[in-house]
Order: sequence, then C-alpha cells, then structure tokens
Amino acid sequence: MSLIYARLNSQILPDRLNDFVRHYEKPKSRKALTAESYRIEDFLQGLSASSHGQTIVDREAAIPHFDQQKAIVEAAQARFKSSLFDIKQLMQADLLDSELDAARELASHNFLRAAGAVAGVVLEKHLAQVCTNHGLTSSKKHPTISDFNDALKNANAIDIGAWRFNQFLGDIRNQCDHGRTPEPTSVQIGDLIEGVNKVSKTIF
Repeated sequence: MSLIYARLNSQILPDRLNDFVRHYEKPKSRKALTAESYRIEDFLQGLSASSHGQTIVDREAAIPHFDQQKAIVEAAQARFKSSLFDIKQLMQADLLDSELDAARELASHNFLRAAGAVAGVVLEKHLAQVCTNHGLTSSKKHPTISDFNDALKNANAIDIGAWRFNQFLGDIRNQCDHGRTPEPTSVQIGDLIEGVNKVSKTIF
C-alpha cells in the first residue's frame, strides 16, 4: 500500500515523495534498531529490540511515521482535488470561448437574435459556475442571469459596477429571446458578445 501511495505522490506531490519514502524505509546507515531509526518497514516485519529484558523499541515507534505519511497523503488529496478543479475550469473556459466564437460567426452573417441568444447562454453558464465556486445556490428550479447576478451581488462576490454590467448584458439577451421586442442592433450584439467575453475572463 505504501508503494502505491508513493507512486501517487510522485505524480501529485513530487516535492514530498522523499519524505514519504523516508518514513517507510529503514535508514541505510542504521547500525542499531532504536526509536529514532525505527520505520514502517520494521513494523511490517514485526521487528522490536530489547536489552536485559527491557523493551528498547517496538512496533509503537512506527505510529508517528504512519501519522506523517497520512498527513502527506491528505495533502496530496487536496492537491489532486485542486488540480481537478483547475482542469474543469480550463475545459469550461475553452467551451465557452468556442460558443462565443459561434455567436460571432452568427453575428457576422447578420443572424443577430441567434447570436445574442448564444452569447446569453454563455453568460448564464458562466455566472452559474461562479455561483457554484462561491457556494451559492438558488431556490428556483431554472434560475436566470438576473438570479445568478443578484445572488453574487448579495453575497458580495461582485461589486455594484459588475452587477450593473451583467444586468445590462442580460437586458440585451432578453431582447434577443423575445420576438415582440425590437430587433437588436449589430452594435448591441457586439456589446453583448464582447461583454460576455470580458465577464468570463474577469469574474470567477
């Protein structure tokens, strides 16, 4: 088991690998079995030392080494979770960038409502993820941009300026989603797409 954890640590927490192994392997320079030189390897072999009927060191001496290895494994676990979070964030950012590129392509062919709708979905997804990052949830089954935006403001995760900007972008998105509203202009759609791009790069 220690070998398996050592291999994991070599990938996730390489700077602690030597410490992890040191708590397992008996010192190569050891001349006598003492409390200071006792290791987990000795524990697994059931080794102990005594003199004149008195125990000098026994398997209990391995407990501090187990504790240290446990702490290293827990640190590796935290690093692993952090790495997974970073990977997830990068993948989501790439996906949102691709969707914004699709919105730009639609806008370049004058499909303005469609472009605005796509950009709005990107904004909604990003704000939803930001809320998740801050541990915020909504009581609504299908929360909107406005719901996510308000939750972030109320939790002081964003300032008033950012809240108003998100609200401005949400208003353009709503104009695109409702057929009875005036046709959005190319300037509005440009503002929406680039605004969403800015939010996705600055609000986390």
